[in-house]
Amino acid sequence: MKVLFLNGPNLNLLGTREPQIYGRTTLADIEASVRDKAGSLKVEVEFRQSNSESELVGWIQRARECFSVIVINAAAYTHTSVAIRDSIAACGLPAIEIHLTNTHAREAFRRESFLTPVCKGVIAGFGASSYLLALDAAITVKAA
Repeated sequence: MKVLFLNGPNLNLLGTREPQIYGRTTLADIEASVRDKAGSLKVEVEFRQSNSESELVGWIQRARECFSVIVINAAAYTHTSVAIRDSIAACGLPAIEIHLTNTHAREAFRRESFLTPVCKGVIAGFGASSYLLALDAAITVKAA
């Protein structure tokens, strides 16, 4: 089993970007902790980050060639991108939407996700642990 973790805009700035909201853990730190857990579970993981909507769409479209599940933190594109939503719907793979923060406890515009209707589930509000929980969810989704 191979899981693709996709990260959207500004997640490359984790650790320094608004640490009072997103914490001080970097994306590299998150990747390392997920890789450690995945290794013990005999699951392959690959991480990608882009600030470009078109690049994210391309990765989603090609994911079915070698991945079993997509885990996506689309960041701001969660609330704006019909293109990412449609590519998830079209790719044929189960997808899990994740967020570091509880988007429902934040600004009103963050409460609507274009992705939720085409994802198997959503994990939000657990900080960096959201990624570890998503790994467990990916294994569960694939086993079902």
